[in-house]
Amino acid sequence: MWISSFQKDFDGFKKIFHRFLQVKGPSVDWAKINRPPEDSIQPYEKIKAKGLPDNVSASLNKLAVVKLNGGLGTSMGCKGPKSLISVRNENTFLDLTVQQIEHLNKTFNADVPLVLMNSFNTDDDTKKILQKYKHHRVNIHTFNQSRYPRINKESLLPIAKNMAVSGENAEAWYPPGHGDIYASFSNCGLLDKLIAEGKEYIFVSNIDNLGATVDLFILHHLMSQPADRRCEFIMEVTDKTRADVKGGTLIQYDDHLRLLEIAQVPKAHVDEFKSVTKFKIFNTNNLWISLPAIKRLHEKNAMDLEIIVNPKTLDGGLNVIQLETAVGAAIKSFNNAMGVNVPRSRFLPVKTSSDLLLVMSNLYSLDAGSLTMSKRREFPTTPHVKLGSSFTKVQDFLTRFESIPDMLELDHLTVSGDVTFGKNVSLKGTVIIIANHGDRIDIPAGAMLENKIVSGNLRILDH
Repeated sequence: MWISSFQKDFDGFKKIFHRFLQVKGPSVDWAKINRPPEDSIQPYEKIKAKGLPDNVSASLNKLAVVKLNGGLGTSMGCKGPKSLISVRNENTFLDLTVQQIEHLNKTFNADVPLVLMNSFNTDDDTKKILQKYKHHRVNIHTFNQSRYPRINKESLLPIAKNMAVSGENAEAWYPPGHGDIYASFSNCGLLDKLIAEGKEYIFVSNIDNLGATVDLFILHHLMSQPADRRCEFIMEVTDKTRADVKGGTLIQYDDHLRLLEIAQVPKAHVDEFKSVTKFKIFNTNNLWISLPAIKRLHEKNAMDLEIIVNPKTLDGGLNVIQLETAVGAAIKSFNNAMGVNVPRSRFLPVKTSSDLLLVMSNLYSLDAGSLTMSKRREFPTTPHVKLGSSFTKVQDFLTRFESIPDMLELDHLTVSGDVTFGKNVSLKGTVIIIANHGDRIDIPAGAMLENKIVSGNLRILDH
């Protein structure tokens, strides 16, 4: 088994490396980029206006949910899979995902399976934890992303000395981005298994995006298309804000919808790419994809995913490159592909401790694994939160809050330096707290800060 899976990985690597050597210059010709035609990106309201079918469970029974679970929690100072970080009331990303799907299955008497795409970094730890969901009403499957060798930037040779993944070779391998889903999903046999079970679509999203729940309206839209005009790929996009300037966007290119990532943009056009006026939307990475179409395209080797060259510097200072692909880049290969412009609430990723503060706060209420914005917040947008480096690691973050502050009326929060928060603090408007180097600021229990700048060395007394 191990040899054959490695052989498949190696064949995949050979293909991408061969293409990498052939392709010179940027993968897009900037002059050929056009805005997508009006009808190719539908507003979510229009999809929702169609309502729901009489038999929701029949639609759900044709769906499987795939979560991208290859990432580690290193950027948040955690060891092991990111999906095992607690985000709300002791629930991890994985707990919330299982609760959401179990709730769907119970409510509609359906059988929506959960599929986790692990990487060699997350597979063992994830499988151990899956035991605890044995008695939940969700069938859980896992498969592994490929494992490719990192390449020395100068010599373009793999840096691995042998096949081992540990010891001196630990840094020699990498999972090649989520675009690998098509090949590894097919290679492991799960694609055929799901098709044999009558599944027609997968809903794919990042496991750290807490807004990526199964949307029954989008599912119904897919299921209600005439057979000859079946939409094989939907990408959920949402309006860009200043915070999203690096997100991939949809363009029209050679008469196809295409995903344009910042890594593919020629340097001279990066500012234009980031502008909110020219490219108004970005990819949430919530994707609805036809299973028979994946099978057809994979068998014909017809998915030409742009290569993203990701440079890394290893601990010893060696410069390497990783050749990666993105799952959304396949949109151009599918028939009748479209974008759906969804509300911002469908994009709630937790990449940093600043994001974690938002989802742990009273801005959101938790119901059956889904987070929804509190009705008591007057604005539908989330506050802008920037926590300094003292909060980067989840463990440090947790020790600095005796309880998560009330943030219902918060617009903007910046915290820098050695700052702690007592119990039942409330933050309103714009709050900036800056402890200078060597100083410490303790916000006392019960404090209410509204449009305040706090700096220096402060032990605010109760007031």
